[in-house]
Amino acid sequence: MSWRKEQRRAERGYHHGNLKEALLQAALGLIAEKGPGGFTFADAARMAGVSPAAPYRHFRDRDELLSSVAQRGFEQFEAQLTAAWDDGRPDTVTAFERLGKAYLAFAHNEPAFYSAMFESGLPVDLSPTLQAASERAFGVIRAAAERLAAMVPPGMPRPPAMMMALHFWSMSHGVASLFARGDQARRKLPMSAEDLLEAEVLIYLRGLGFPTDRRPPGPNDPSAKPAAPPPVPPAGPWGTPK
Repeated sequence: MSWRKEQRRAERGYHHGNLKEALLQAALGLIAEKGPGGFTFADAARMAGVSPAAPYRHFRDRDELLSSVAQRGFEQFEAQLTAAWDDGRPDTVTAFERLGKAYLAFAHNEPAFYSAMFESGLPVDLSPTLQAASERAFGVIRAAAERLAAMVPPGMPRPPAMMMALHFWSMSHGVASLFARGDQARRKLPMSAEDLLEAEVLIYLRGLGFPTDRRPPGPNDPSAKPAAPPPVPPAGPWGTPK
């Protein structure tokens, strides 16, 4: 659901009992209009229709409000990535491509959340709940990379799954930021952003020697076997996992 729909609903039902929600929706609206750095705590209070002192009942300052917006964004992001991955069905490569499309769709459909999550300049460890939400979202990509790493052809070195996860995140994030945003950051392309990312991913996988057909894995296919538990990864792009 977009922030605009949530904002209209909040405005219809606003009362002092949902002040926190009204402030979150106000912040989303301001991010969409001015960017994550373009508004003050007082602006959020004004947009929510409350006094400048009212936000302090729920948030220490503007950064904590922005952190809460980013946390909610990561929670929705995780849900959409999880649904797209669908535990690798019907086959790993198809599910991996679908994961990329979900990344682009979120950036396009929720540009205010996306901006709060990745462009606010807030350290991810500002809040333990924000850090946990961001790591859960990245964990979906990492799990998909683990499944892909298990498909390495016999006789070829197995690339680190964390490296693959970071490469996939970089490709998806780059295309989303340049071409798939639902705001003025969009760029004109002779192809869709989804097609561009799909081509990138396939070229990347083929370059590593991975099979990229859609046939179901056979009994001797490494992708049909459960992968070994991954080692505890180092700090990722969104903080250190718990």
